[in-house]
Amino acid sequence: MLTIGLTGGIGCGKSAVSDLFEQLGVPVIDADKVAREVVTPDQPALALIVDRFGSGVLQADGTLDRSALRLIVFDDPQARAELESILHPRIRQRMRQRLGALRAPYSILSIPLLLETRQTDSVDRVLVVDCTEAVQIARVCLRDHATEEQAQAILAAQSSRAEKLKAADDVIDNSGPWELLHPQVEALHRFYLEQADSYNED
Repeated sequence: MLTIGLTGGIGCGKSAVSDLFEQLGVPVIDADKVAREVVTPDQPALALIVDRFGSGVLQADGTLDRSALRLIVFDDPQARAELESILHPRIRQRMRQRLGALRAPYSILSIPLLLETRQTDSVDRVLVVDCTEAVQIARVCLRDHATEEQAQAILAAQSSRAEKLKAADDVIDNSGPWELLHPQVEALHRFYLEQADSYNED
């Protein structure tokens, strides 16, 4: 099955794009959603995280306090690498299992850190949702109640806009209003169906 890797910087609108593909009947496997699944209290990853980072990363009900954990690892590359060593293999395994169970012309793997985690080889095409950095910062500040400095720090921790565009096979421009997304998604959907026919014949 043809597999599309959907990515883009924070605030670019990846979720809006993946929602539109889902409305067209395309199966979407979202790495962010899977990441939340693998740290529920019944999963071994949560115990490993508590062993490494302490019980302060838990909320009163025993679930993961994602904000507290984010504060610990954001400015500590070693801590972030240790967290990723716990999470990433489990996330990838679960996504592969779900991908293997699908029956569709093509599917979308929504992976925000597709480039940073070097997973481009695991997809057939890379779709980047793009917008200007000024728009990203404005959206992050509005959505997350972040300061401009905080938003810029988040952008700096991700691969650059230029790096994403260089890796892209396809690009959706989301610098403008939401209603401009739909025709772009529909056009790509038709293109991917054509590509899927050729792919499946091969």
